[in-house]
Amino acid sequence: MATDTTQTRKLTYADYVKIPNDGRRHEIIDGEHYINGQRHDLVGEESLLNPAPSTYHQAVSGRLFFQLFQQIELKDLGFVFPAPCDVQLAEQKIVQPDIVVVLKGRKAIITPTKIKGIPDLVVEILSPSSEENDCIRKRAMYQAAGVSEYWIVDPFEHVVEQLVLQDGRFQPKPDADVRQLTILEGVNVRLNEIW
Repeated sequence: MATDTTQTRKLTYADYVKIPNDGRRHEIIDGEHYINGQRHDLVGEESLLNPAPSTYHQAVSGRLFFQLFQQIELKDLGFVFPAPCDVQLAEQKIVQPDIVVVLKGRKAIITPTKIKGIPDLVVEILSPSSEENDCIRKRAMYQAAGVSEYWIVDPFEHVVEQLVLQDGRFQPKPDADVRQLTILEGVNVRLNEIW
């Protein structure tokens, strides 16, 4: 009697690097393959052909990256990476956040091909295809991995949910027009300049 074993094995980084570069965003979350925010084996092939993020998504991402880059990287406090940048949190957890910050004291996790370890800040900017992943799966994964700070940016509602790891759990910071980075003193993001 034959059994289907195609979905019993969890995917790893070794599987991830074999995925062809097809212009789509591939991630492995808890050993499962996601393409453009959707689980690969649960959707039809037509759903996998999502276009690139909207121009507004990219504008918000660029403006946020610019503010963080000016205040962190140009002041030699750390490194700011825009997407696409592979982040390997664990063997079966490989993601491509919209923005990643690694502070200078932890630069050893930056390799020539990826970030291998836990970044200090991860930013995900919501789009219709990624909202469930970003708000539920990735939030739980980043919390369990020990990411110090996680921002979920809703560009259409003009909201940034700032989550800070305290006692192993993400705690939301109060909503404000200026977001102060808790992982690094003196870094402020002016939200009215990113919308």
